[in-house]
Amino acid sequence: MRRDNVSRQLTELPNIDASQFRVPAAADFAGIGSSTHPPRFLLLYGSVRERSYSRLLTMEAACLLEAMGGEVKIFDPRGLPLPDSEPETHPKVVELRELANWSEGMVWSSPERHGAMTGIMKAQIDWIPLSQGAIRPTQGKTLAVMEVSGGSQSFNAVNQMRVLGRWMRMLTIPNQSSVAKAYQEFDDAGRMKPSPYYERVVDVMEELFKFTLLTRDVSSFLTDRYSERRETATALATRMNQQKL
Repeated sequence: MRRDNVSRQLTELPNIDASQFRVPAAADFAGIGSSTHPPRFLLLYGSVRERSYSRLLTMEAACLLEAMGGEVKIFDPRGLPLPDSEPETHPKVVELRELANWSEGMVWSSPERHGAMTGIMKAQIDWIPLSQGAIRPTQGKTLAVMEVSGGSQSFNAVNQMRVLGRWMRMLTIPNQSSVAKAYQEFDDAGRMKPSPYYERVVDVMEELFKFTLLTRDVSSFLTDRYSERRETATALATRMNQQKL
């Protein structure tokens, strides 16, 4: 649809608010600047065991992202309260939310327990709100999902995290990592052994880095929605009318 045809075409869309209707075009990206700072990644893992394979997998991901030139921060879930059991001012909650706001991409790595991600993983995600005033900590940010399991390869945890990533309005990359029999895949020093599993982790981090570079500057444009523009415009009109009373 050409922009000069919008008015004519909108006569066929009687339920559309023409003032908030947009026709996306490639030219819209031309005026968006390009960041020069290193991509910023927040990594979350879902176990507090002394030898946590999801944490070791996260550490490998961190090494790879840093080698590519990214800035990486890993959140330690120890001490994070259950959702709603403490106020939002709890220090661990504040720390997690500040890191979510800071990041441009995330990696979620969870063990599979009883066919699902762990409660520790889910609690971290649940503490991150969809919005904090005008700030949306996850919307438009990239996400990579990984899991470890003690038995044969499974995809239950990564599939669940994909659902959560969509709910959090994140751009979840196509690739993912699932490490079977994780206890065999790490050496005594906690480093991942050479294997197809390790190569998949490299692939996932490379893809995450590329997607983050590609989308971080345009994420606000990509996630700009007609319904939200209309709601904002309506709220503004209401406030203006109240000022006239």
